[in-house]
Amino acid sequence: MHKSGLRFGVTAAIPLVFLMVFLVAPIVLVFRSSLSDPAASGAGVSLFQYIRFFSDSYYLSVLADTVLFGLITALLSIVIGFPIGYSLARLPPKQRRWRLLLVIIPLSLSLVVIVFGWLVLLGRGGLLNDVLLWLSLIDRPQRFLFTRGALLAVLLQEFLPFMILSVMSVVSQIDPVLEHASASLRADRYTTFRKVILPMAAPGIVSGATLVFILAVSSFITPEIIGGNKIQMLGSTIYAQVLTVLDWPFAASMSFVLLAITLLVVALTNRVFKPLLSVGVNRAN
Repeated sequence: MHKSGLRFGVTAAIPLVFLMVFLVAPIVLVFRSSLSDPAASGAGVSLFQYIRFFSDSYYLSVLADTVLFGLITALLSIVIGFPIGYSLARLPPKQRRWRLLLVIIPLSLSLVVIVFGWLVLLGRGGLLNDVLLWLSLIDRPQRFLFTRGALLAVLLQEFLPFMILSVMSVVSQIDPVLEHASASLRADRYTTFRKVILPMAAPGIVSGATLVFILAVSSFITPEIIGGNKIQMLGSTIYAQVLTVLDWPFAASMSFVLLAITLLVVALTNRVFKPLLSVGVNRAN
């Protein structure tokens, strides 16, 4: 008994030490850097970096755009991802396997590869302009890059699989007999969807949308390349502060502002949708 308890303690201590060294310690160091006082020569502590951020209208507009892009991407992922995830969950296993492979393949690619693929597609000499010119829909190449629409489309394509997989995993646990029972009680498809499917699939929808939002607002490669200098998000701004401006304390403060925003959205989402999530879990059980 003593040996088993010791073995369990060692097994539990290894991941705990790993998290402390590679997660908690870096977060503490970054937070300490965000509180540095540029006027102090020693280890001064100040809110100067945060005051600088919230007192500058440019950085506030970047923060607003970041949250807006994250929310729109999450909402569009629900609209597009839910029907796909639901249909995959209702397919036979053999048919689902190949369709699921198409959803998972983009996740195996580097985001850099995906973004540069979009550069080839959306450029003035890219495939999209060539197709539109061939169809005579435009008379000269159009600029699709460095626009809000292009950035939103790329963010959606990158993170849509997370919504699809989240919805599919939940819907696959919903017994189809419940839908047949609803139809036998003369409920139409809309009523069945609203009162049976949607409440029970709510955990997958909320978790998928939350994950898509977090990934979208923290993205920095996509805004940097697809958005360019005209469209900035907080992730790309932090990237520029670290590697170009070399202002690490200010970048650290922006990082914690972004972290606070994501935690706040997650907390509000859980609070707002908690009744719906509890109903879905109870019905599933």
